Amino acid sequence: MAEQFAAMPGHSEQLDSKISGAVADGQLMESAAKNIYALLDGAPSDLYSRSVGELVSADKWSELNDRFYRTLSFGTGGLRGRTIGKIVTSAERGNARENERPEFPCVGTNAMNFFNISRATQGLVAYLHDWNQREKISTKPKLVIAHDPRFFSKEFAELAGKVASENGCDAFVFDGPRSVPELSFAVRYLRANAGVVITASHNPPHDNGYKVYFSDGAQVIEPHASGIIAKVNAIVSEADDPVARDRQGKITLIGKDIDDAYMDRLETLVLDPKVIREAKTLKIIYTSLHGTGSVIVKPMLKRLGFNFKVVPEQDHFDGRFPTVKSANPENAEALTMAINLAEKEEADVVVATDPDCDRVGAAVRSADGKMKLLTGNQIGSLIAWYRTKTLFEKGVLNKQNASRGVIIKTFVTTDLQKAIAAHYGLRCIETLTGFKYIGAKLGDYECAIPEGLRRNYVDLSEDETRKLRLEHSSFYVFGGEESYGYSGADFVRDKDGNGAVIMFCEVAAYAKAHGKNVDQLLDDIYSEFGYFVEKNGSLVFEGAEGATKIARLIKSYATNPFQEVLGSKVANIRNFETNEIKDVEGDQIPKEKMLMFELQDGTRIAVRPSGTEPKIKYYLFAQRRPESGKFNSAELNQIKIEGKEKLDRLWNWLQKDAESRLRERISIEFPRL
Repeated sequence: MAEQFAAMPGHSEQLDSKISGAVADGQLMESAAKNIYALLDGAPSDLYSRSVGELVSADKWSELNDRFYRTLSFGTGGLRGRTIGKIVTSAERGNARENERPEFPCVGTNAMNFFNISRATQGLVAYLHDWNQREKISTKPKLVIAHDPRFFSKEFAELAGKVASENGCDAFVFDGPRSVPELSFAVRYLRANAGVVITASHNPPHDNGYKVYFSDGAQVIEPHASGIIAKVNAIVSEADDPVARDRQGKITLIGKDIDDAYMDRLETLVLDPKVIREAKTLKIIYTSLHGTGSVIVKPMLKRLGFNFKVVPEQDHFDGRFPTVKSANPENAEALTMAINLAEKEEADVVVATDPDCDRVGAAVRSADGKMKLLTGNQIGSLIAWYRTKTLFEKGVLNKQNASRGVIIKTFVTTDLQKAIAAHYGLRCIETLTGFKYIGAKLGDYECAIPEGLRRNYVDLSEDETRKLRLEHSSFYVFGGEESYGYSGADFVRDKDGNGAVIMFCEVAAYAKAHGKNVDQLLDDIYSEFGYFVEKNGSLVFEGAEGATKIARLIKSYATNPFQEVLGSKVANIRNFETNEIKDVEGDQIPKEKMLMFELQDGTRIAVRPSGTEPKIKYYLFAQRRPESGKFNSAELNQIKIEGKEKLDRLWNWLQKDAESRLRERISIEFPRL
């Protein structure tokens, strides 16, 4: 195989010789060599050849494998990868100083750079043209583009707008950083064909991504996902071939008008304004972690009358995220500055959003006076319980229409939400991980409304759409994921950090108005519905070698599943890749590499590879239900201790089991939670 690389035209003999030799020696993957030449042959400048040449000359084969072993493909939401390499070449560094962002993004087919942004946009627009033709739509496609404050996000958004317009698509580009949920809202509000947001959510600063949304405002699912990627894969060069000028689209800057319309809908998430007025002493600390949340959350909290302060050091856009190790509100460290400010201000609640503001983390003051972090499952369950209870109290839901109400959660989200739904007579729908599946359900519910009544659905008020859904379809009460993503209405078809902050703060206001803190309110829920405890773990394996390890582990669990775990036999196994699985509404669950093990003692284990990060993820579940009545305080405290100890033992066991399954001679470091 190596011989074919030795005589490639247009490259130096020295470069060709070193690459072919590295392939022959097994240092460079054959796929990486092919992708290197494919990129260099279509390069618009010498940047690519200079960067590759540096790495080849320095024998940085591991870096070259990571950059070129594949071409980025769609995961759970689009493209995501490094935009700054582990090794930054002098060609990429350009005129930037050592502590600054490189002048140019990472060169490689497996990286987020101008090459992949151009290819992705060309492919997306080509698909939109085909879709319009199939649907007999004669107007130009419309594409909405947003970006977060990450490195190169602004440049990528501008390039996407340019490529889209040159290929005959009208592009609506936000005038500054905006959140994922606002992009989802804008797609529907502007009646666009699709949307793109340049973001890598809460990933490290060196990453970026390209998330694609369709006309329903939800992330693309099948058949659109396969159709788009097929178009992208057919494009081998980032250089596009613009259509004739009279067929090109316009680029329109958007901003305040969309902000205002979105905020008007967010205000409808508040179910009981009186509760907020009665809890004036509630003190909130908010941080956007240098991200897009500050655009909407701050003015919304002010509009609604909440008493809040922000973390000043984190209240500005900065793609370095310099005040945190990780701009992920799932991690305790990310909330440190906010918690410190809460202690100083004697605040009740801390809320934090990630850089693209689709996720929310929270900490609350507990009965002992200390700030306590909540898990994603706990935050979601509090909101689900409060919204369900309040909608019944307000008469929106009742015994007659309760069957039309739905809570949607992922398979790896706590079953406490299922118990809440059952108690009130709602349906609980379970989906795969990825809010795109929840978004698809919302689209189905809209389509179930008679066509004549839903013709101008986007323009109808929240009260009007709620009435239609309760009479003719399904009313979405709440939806969420254990990974800190939630939504409470269908005007956004993705997880909404802006909306989640509002909903959670209303829960905190309710607790305050009733003389409790949020932690005590959560205990009340546990006492009534049962104690549900979860623990998430992950093993990180980066690069090409890491991808192989993740694939090996998943295959091992499928072909050699657990028979017994810590003395409890496995009672049931669901393989989401091979089994036919349907949800409670009869819809087929798409195939995915995930396995779920249910033990005889009621414990559950789910295992799946991440679609956006180099991880294999583990989800552990245990529960105890009251045999009669409610748990008292002493019982609940003891059950909490036992549940934590049980899942800690289980996670330790799973790590040792994974290490043995890999059968690697190298030592593997497993992170502690």
